[in-house]
Amino acid sequence: MRKLFTMAVGLSAVLGTFGATGVASAATEMRCSHQLPPAHHIAKVIDQWAAEIETLSDGEIDVQVFGANSLTGAKENATAVAKGDIDCAFSINPQWGKTLPLMNVTLGPFAVSSLEALQKWDGSEAAGFLEEKLMTKGVKNVVWLFTTRSTAITSSGKPLIKPADFEGVKIRGLGPVPDAGFVAMGAAPSAMSGSKVYQALSTGVIDAGLTDVSAAVSRKYYEVQDHVTVLPLFSIYFHGYVNPAWYDGLSDKGKMAVDEAGKKAAVWAIEASEASAADAPEQLAAKGMKVHIATDEDIKALNAVMAPAFYKAFSDASGEDGKKLLDLLN
Repeated sequence: MRKLFTMAVGLSAVLGTFGATGVASAATEMRCSHQLPPAHHIAKVIDQWAAEIETLSDGEIDVQVFGANSLTGAKENATAVAKGDIDCAFSINPQWGKTLPLMNVTLGPFAVSSLEALQKWDGSEAAGFLEEKLMTKGVKNVVWLFTTRSTAITSSGKPLIKPADFEGVKIRGLGPVPDAGFVAMGAAPSAMSGSKVYQALSTGVIDAGLTDVSAAVSRKYYEVQDHVTVLPLFSIYFHGYVNPAWYDGLSDKGKMAVDEAGKKAAVWAIEASEASAADAPEQLAAKGMKVHIATDEDIKALNAVMAPAFYKAFSDASGEDGKKLLDLLN
């Protein structure tokens, strides 16, 4: 429960919890799961979004946020919401994997990395198309939270800059489609959630980390790696979704609160992500990491190898829907 009730609650607030019959009306619970640690900037945006729903609904909805996989594991979130075991969850787009490969569309190498593109995403035809497809998987999307357009590739001993540097490197993966570009360079991706990467790096299960540059700070990759390459490789978003039956059971005010809070949070997320990403390279350097900011030449060389492999994998996985989505995005 996000609201703390004290003896200082005014008489009007107390009376407001009673209907015409004098019987107290209970708030609708909204149990919401995500995988992020408390220090992550998007975790803070999710808390702000939750508070906004409670405010706009005048307390009709009681949003209970469970972060750091404390309610449901990252891989189980979508299924748990679809089944109605929990009301709400957040996932990053690669976590849809084979279930809905269309969600990988923003992971095209260097393709969706402009601030203008991210600002136009919420409410766009492309976003609407994905929302329709998410409904077929049993969840209703309610908020888009872009977490990065700046990627961090961490390593030890030497930086990973050119395609040849990735040959034989065991790197954190995101899934078959987004990993295709790394495979094309000779790397060996291993898909895992962000919460597992630190341990995998520290124990040598993988050689290199892959995350948004802000998460490299909040998840303390600098404790287990000494190099980082920062580049606009792709855009990753967390998106929040609810059980459709839960949403349909809300009052008109409750639905409005969820919808409006989602629109506001989409803006907050971009602002928070830009601010966090701007500070992250300097913070990583201060922690002892050697930071390389990719040059135009670096990007051109990587894109030449990675892009063809990604779009072939995306096309093979998504078929005609994928072509339509790319057209909408363009």
